Amino acid sequence: MGQELRYRRASAWEYDLILREAEKYGELKHNFFAVVEGKFRDVYAVNERVWVEVENLKLRPYAYGTFVGTIKVDNLIERFYPNVEFFYFVNVEKNYAVLSPKAGFLFTTGKDVPRRGVRRYNWQGTKKLVIYDENGVLLGIGRINPESERKFILNVTDVGEFLRRKR
Repeated sequence: MGQELRYRRASAWEYDLILREAEKYGELKHNFFAVVEGKFRDVYAVNERVWVEVENLKLRPYAYGTFVGTIKVDNLIERFYPNVEFFYFVNVEKNYAVLSPKAGFLFTTGKDVPRRGVRRYNWQGTKKLVIYDENGVLLGIGRINPESERKFILNVTDVGEFLRRKR
């Protein structure tokens, strides 16, 4: 049989990893996270009232809250790798890009974005940017490539990825 899953609150150390990642983009708006520990440590933003109910259940749930990323070890260093949904819980004030309608559509189909498709951007340090359309809709995560006009923002992940996934 498969590995037993463990459900628990995020530790102070894990919360610090999450907080440090959020601070690259702005301010974290949520403060309660839980971890499902199996092969990976998946992080969920959880409503505290719901968590009290989860802790009192006889059966363990297979999911709760909003999946916001995974904590992994790279070269002996623990890091939090956010997914797109994580940025619904962050007040993004830096390291973002706003795309034109055409560029936004291309981005959500997995394509990279040319410089001319970027309406505005704020880039301070980290190579990753949170990507929005002109209406403030979260489209995904990109990596800035300032040396290229044709592939100015490389697609890391986007909201259309789930639909393109092979079944």
